[in-house]
Amino acid sequence: MIILVKLILMHLAGDFILQSKSWVEEKEKQGIRSIKLYLHGLIHGALAWLILWDLRYWAVALSIAVVHVGIDMVKLSFQKKNNKTGWFLMDQLLHALSIVVLWYLFFNPDIPMGVLAENQQFWIYLTAILFLTVVCGIGIQVLLTNWAKDIHLDKEKSLPNAGRYIGILERLLVFLFVVLGRWEAIGFLIAAKSVFRFGDLKDSRNRKLTEYILIGTLLSFGIAIVTGILTLYLSTV
Repeated sequence: MIILVKLILMHLAGDFILQSKSWVEEKEKQGIRSIKLYLHGLIHGALAWLILWDLRYWAVALSIAVVHVGIDMVKLSFQKKNNKTGWFLMDQLLHALSIVVLWYLFFNPDIPMGVLAENQQFWIYLTAILFLTVVCGIGIQVLLTNWAKDIHLDKEKSLPNAGRYIGILERLLVFLFVVLGRWEAIGFLIAAKSVFRFGDLKDSRNRKLTEYILIGTLLSFGIAIVTGILTLYLSTV
């Protein structure tokens, strides 16, 4: 199980940290002709090899690189401006499924783990934190893209990237409260955010903005809660 967690961590780092926005835009513009597509696959293969840290598993790293490029090719071939959200979700689902399949094929329970028997909780918590701080914010932004077009956001009255960092902090706090079993603290956090947001929503008198903020907040809190519960479960397996 710990190897699967490491491979998922590798994917999250490769897709959401080591891939810049300019790379994504170039791939969408040039499709399968983009050199960034293949460099992106090589990065995933290199990360897989580094995180496993064993030359015997070169075939795993190569398979991950090839499969990742293949899935991205499919996404680039069918993705359009009006279906980006759907293909973002489908792309991540296919990547996750491919990792699980490759893990099952290469790391059969009959194969001795040897040096790979390491601190399980460290990798589980590291993956959870990376997911909540980087991946989750991008995912929520993609999911709300279509609705964001229908509301007016006055960015001049906001600090640069303030919403992003608020989301990261609230997800980390909710995750911490779930892990510590302090569920009542999550209620206080929701109440505190509601109080601070009440003035903005009252002044704006914009129902769409209110619904947009409510959906984003519930998504952020819900994902953090589920991640915390799943982390506690995996830590005891």
